[in-house]
Amino acid sequence: PADKIRIVEVLQKNGHVVAMTGDGVNDSPALKQAEIGVAMGITGTEVSKEASNMILTDDNFASIVSAVEEGRTIYSNIRKFTVFLVSCNIGEILLILMAMIFAPYFDYLLPLLAIHLLWINLMTDSFPAFALGMEKSEGNTMDRAPRNTNEKLLNKETLIKVLIQGSGLMLAGLAAFKIGLTIDGPTQATTMAFLTVVFGELLRAFSARSETKFLFQFNPFSNKFLNYSVFISLGLVLLLVYIPFTADIFSLEPLTFVELIISMSLGIVPMLFGELTKIIQKSNY
Repeated sequence: PADKIRIVEVLQKNGHVVAMTGDGVNDSPALKQAEIGVAMGITGTEVSKEASNMILTDDNFASIVSAVEEGRTIYSNIRKFTVFLVSCNIGEILLILMAMIFAPYFDYLLPLLAIHLLWINLMTDSFPAFALGMEKSEGNTMDRAPRNTNEKLLNKETLIKVLIQGSGLMLAGLAAFKIGLTIDGPTQATTMAFLTVVFGELLRAFSARSETKFLFQFNPFSNKFLNYSVFISLGLVLLLVYIPFTADIFSLEPLTFVELIISMSLGIVPMLFGELTKIIQKSNY
């Protein structure tokens, strides 16, 4: 037992993350000391199981690899929906902020009202974010180097990605609002900006499915939960705009076919900015 725990401690002092497997009472101190203690579920003693972080119910060492892959996938999904949600909110903040800073160019009007932002956060962002949390492994998960144990979820690299993606949403929303003011009136302009932000975030969700692969490198529609969530969110927002009663509540107006096409086209911009950030991500793998 003393030799085993000594080996674990020496490895840890040299900066390694240690996993220790064992089944007997004599393995328990080392199992406890290691970052990840793995006990045998069939032949292992109760003491070794209590001291461990993981129990192999089938006593198959190959299950450790599967567990590591699953853990990496879960962490990757957490980062995916976190970056997605934060970038969407940053984009909305920048949209309002830039409209205030350059108020004369937008007739001293705001592109979105508080009720619009609430709808976007509750009905547009949440469903795709849940779906991103259910993503399967990308296939190259085990080819990546282990992440630093001190790495923060929102590190420098992630914050840069968030700002770039948020900027794409901001530019698309401002463009839609300005076009709406030019060809029609304030209410139409607000509706165009609102739909552009919604379309942009829904399309961005497909790009957010992978941190390293571009859209043309995988099937963007293979996550059925994301497909359902986007379809539901899109259907709800169109009903919101084209039903007179709800449109009045949200200070919106139905768009013409041309205005709708413009809004949908501008919604592609945030997705393109999301694809751009994958170049940054690729450089780290």
